[in-house]
This record gives sequence, structure tokens and C-alpha cells, in this order.
Amino acid sequence: MLLECSDICKYFGGLRAVDGVSFSVEKGEIIGLIGPNGAGKTTLFNVIAGFYKPTSGSVIFQGQKISGLSSPKICKRGVARTFQVPQPFYGMTVSQNIAVGHYFGKPGERRLGVPAIIDLIGLKAQEEELVDNLTISDQKRVELGKALATNPRLLLLDEVSSGLNPGEQGEMLTLIQTLLSELGITIVMVEHVMQTVMKLAGRIVVLNEGRVLATGPPEFISKSEEVIKAYLGEEYELT
Repeated sequence: MLLECSDICKYFGGLRAVDGVSFSVEKGEIIGLIGPNGAGKTTLFNVIAGFYKPTSGSVIFQGQKISGLSSPKICKRGVARTFQVPQPFYGMTVSQNIAVGHYFGKPGERRLGVPAIIDLIGLKAQEEELVDNLTISDQKRVELGKALATNPRLLLLDEVSSGLNPGEQGEMLTLIQTLLSELGITIVMVEHVMQTVMKLAGRIVVLNEGRVLATGPPEFISKSEEVIKAYLGEEYELT
């Protein structure tokens, strides 16, 4: 087992943002994490990546407890994340942004160099362009490239398709499939674009009000009455 989250709770005063969440991730899986706004998805990501310490519960990565460690230490262990709103290093080029991720990441034989990552994310022509001048779609690619540069074993993707048009969403879907097939990176993704998550994920975890509402393959989740009522809506159809 690559990742095990056991009874994770994160409270902010009286607010239970994450309330007893447990799930596991096998090496090589793509797991979708879905649910309505405020369900606790990003908070759970922040706990796994070390931005927050859990109120209780534990996160085990590659057989070792990482919950409570700082985010830089967790990154060095091989866990990286992206953010829903891209957070590039403004005033720096695409190449420089990727180099920062490379500097702070995990050493190892599988590690891609900066040029290889820029090629992979499709920004070779813009490598010396300031990130300030990029489109949102390309800034999301830089966000992904920064995470890849840390040499992760587990990649946490926070709404990589949000804000993109259908064509850009398709390109991002293809890029994520490449990460799994060619690099063998395990992925947990928060996503509101259902066509993306349903096509990519082998298994989906649904959160609602900080708790796990349902877990299963896309076909099961798309037909779950509880999930339809809480999140998908009656008009949703899996295609």
C-alpha cells in the first residue's frame, strides 16, 4: 500500500472540516476525490501534504507515518501537490519555476531534468517566458511541472481542469494519463469536471460534510442514489 489515511479528522474550532476519513491508495492507481464545495477535499489534501496537522488520525506513506511532518519534509519523501489556483513564482520564467521544484524535491534515479519536464508539459516554446504572461491553462501546466520536478511517488492534483475550456481539458486529461503510463506516478485528484475524473480514475472517493459518503469504481459512483442526491444531480449520466 502506498498511502493509508486512517480516521483523519481536522477541526477548525467547532468546524469539522474532515471528520473520520479513511481510505487507501495502491501504487499505480488514479483515485478521484469528489464532493460538493465545503466537503473537506482540499483540507484533506492539506493534511496529507503537511500544510495542516490532523486533529487526530494518521497518514502513512510507504509504510511510514508522515502526518504531523512539515510539508517540505513530506515533499522530500515523495509527495507533491498542485493548487486549484496556480501559484507560480511570478517574475520568473517557466524554466526557473521548474528549477525551483527540482531544487527542493526528492533525489533519485527516476528524477526528470528540467528540460524533460518542460517538454512533457508542452511548454518548450515558452520556457524562457515569464509565467506572468502565460494563460491560465499554461500556468496550470507550470503548476503541474513544478510538482513533477520534485520527483514525486504520489501526486495530489487539486482541480487541474477547472477554468479550462473543453479542448484544454482534453489536453490535460491526456497529460495526466501520460504521467501514469510513462512515469508510473500514483495520483489522487480532486476534480469537479466529472468527465475528467470519471475517465481517469479507477476508483472514486466521495466526501460530503467532511465524511466519506461512498467509495467505488466510476460506474458504481455514477449510479449511487446517495451520491446523485448529495452531489451529481439527477441530470448526470456517465458517458
